[in-house]
Amino acid sequence: MKDEKFGFLVLLCISLFNLCVCRFVVEKNNLKVTSPKSLRDVYECAIGNFGVPQYGGTMVGTVIYPKSNRKACNSFSGFDVSFKPNAGGMPIFVLVDRGECYFTLKAWNAQNAGAAAIVVVDDKIEPLITMDVPEEEDSQPDYLRNITIPSALISQALGENIKNALSNREMVNINLDWRESLPHPDDRVEYEFWTNSNDECGPKCDSQIEFVKNFKGVAQLLEHRGYTQFTPHYITWYCPEAFITSKQCQSQCINRGRYCAPDPEQDFSRGYDGKDVVVQNLRQICFFKVANESGKPWIWWDYVSDFAIRCPMKEKKYTKECADQVILSLGLDLRKIDRCIGDSDADEENPVLKSEQEAQIGKGPRGDVTILPTLLINNRQYRGKLDKGAVLKAICSGFEETTEPSLCLTEDIETNECLENNGGCWEDKAVNITACRDTFRGRVCECPTVQGVKFVGDGYTHCQASGYMRCKVNNGGCWNETRGGRTFSACTDEHTKGCKCPPGFRGDGVHICEDVDECKEGLACRCPQCKCKNTWGGYQCGCAEGLLYMQEHDTCINKVGGTGFGWGIVWAIILVLTTAGVGGYTVYKYRIRRYMDSEIRAIMAQYMPLDNQVEISSHVARPNA
Repeated sequence: MKDEKFGFLVLLCISLFNLCVCRFVVEKNNLKVTSPKSLRDVYECAIGNFGVPQYGGTMVGTVIYPKSNRKACNSFSGFDVSFKPNAGGMPIFVLVDRGECYFTLKAWNAQNAGAAAIVVVDDKIEPLITMDVPEEEDSQPDYLRNITIPSALISQALGENIKNALSNREMVNINLDWRESLPHPDDRVEYEFWTNSNDECGPKCDSQIEFVKNFKGVAQLLEHRGYTQFTPHYITWYCPEAFITSKQCQSQCINRGRYCAPDPEQDFSRGYDGKDVVVQNLRQICFFKVANESGKPWIWWDYVSDFAIRCPMKEKKYTKECADQVILSLGLDLRKIDRCIGDSDADEENPVLKSEQEAQIGKGPRGDVTILPTLLINNRQYRGKLDKGAVLKAICSGFEETTEPSLCLTEDIETNECLENNGGCWEDKAVNITACRDTFRGRVCECPTVQGVKFVGDGYTHCQASGYMRCKVNNGGCWNETRGGRTFSACTDEHTKGCKCPPGFRGDGVHICEDVDECKEGLACRCPQCKCKNTWGGYQCGCAEGLLYMQEHDTCINKVGGTGFGWGIVWAIILVLTTAGVGGYTVYKYRIRRYMDSEIRAIMAQYMPLDNQVEISSHVARPNA
């Protein structure tokens, strides 16, 4: 039995080599040493395929290299060592050496001792590698899914330099930076999930199923609202031509060895075969294609989670009949899905699975997909544990700043940097307007748009309302004041920007406008008999007793008989104007009447003789016969 298992594993290795020359890409983030000065620089480090990398964020800490248990293969509690920082102290990053035990065990021991992150020093001179979880089923520890601290692998040279600095009693501070680990070009994240319908492959299969169930709600929400574009994928291999007729290929492959999967139990004598897994994988791909064509790609998550619950291998329900029941319950057309699946016994290519094999090959910065499960976000492979919170954090880091959905800005996903000191941005506390905008990667100081009114400025020291209707929001940032029921403002909608004190006031228009005393400054009521009284925003002019003030001429006149402009002259002018008007109207009526009479006589002359016209005979004399 072991020989058979070994033989098929060899076949898989050969088929993988023939499929493509594998190009595995190590995903990296930046490690910036801020002290000591001799090491100050930015270095690369490899992201571990476990724990929770802080995608989109950074972590600052001080490095400690323990005096004992330097490979972290044992619990630090046995050495009475703790990496928990004192109150007000920086988080501690524990530096450990590679070797003797799994990377995951090192991280688990460091986490239990209070470390905020673990930095592993490579034990040889080589390019950086990805620290992965143990492959053997019997070595999968229960603590694996509980590792929450991030991990980083650094080169041997950098590790030795850090150790030397620490031995010289120099403090080593580093900044782990994941902000550019994933591309974030626009307001939509595209991600792929390479998975498997097999539920008998141990902890890895269990973690995939658990992830699908837990992440389903979040994934459907993001997809339904257009924030993401999700595509599921499935890995298959093909059997080399020389082994197509072998027992292993016939039981693990379809379409004459073109598409294969390992035996679920790694035992060819019992349970389901690899070809059963390939067919179910194909059915899940076709379900997604039909659902996508119907405009509801998000129900793939319902199908996969329901299939895992209703059709498990352990209960011998991993069948087409059970899968069809799940499909019918979700309202998709079975015939379309069956046509997509095609004939698995035919000696021909299956276009769906062929495109899946081509998609496994990495293009551009993305490496080949060789590990199950694998999550690709914006064409980069995600590293870290398959956990709802960790994956959501990574997806959120794929949005361009300020375009991420509100789901990404919840308290359990990221830290709102605008809550403390307003992020150092401009704000108007009086009306609760701020230029601080929280994003997944941190805050940005950007003048806001409030009630359709755009504020302009640098976002740090000032922002000012601009455009029409700007005065309705905080009065456009201009001065205004109300006294005695009268309100004056330095903001006018006629101007799209700026503040100007209204007439009767003087000042900058923003912080202050002071009343101008027109009386004291001689700006009004300047006639000898005038009396001036200053008011807020204006003035009142009057005259001595017996005189009337005429504002247009800034003068005082006598109410009875005039001193220049008396009432007699006024009435005389009115009489003259009235007489001229009546006379003009009479002349106008007379001329109109004569004109009308002449027109009427001319018309009547065309139809009847008048008394003063000579009658003209209408008879003509006839000549004699």
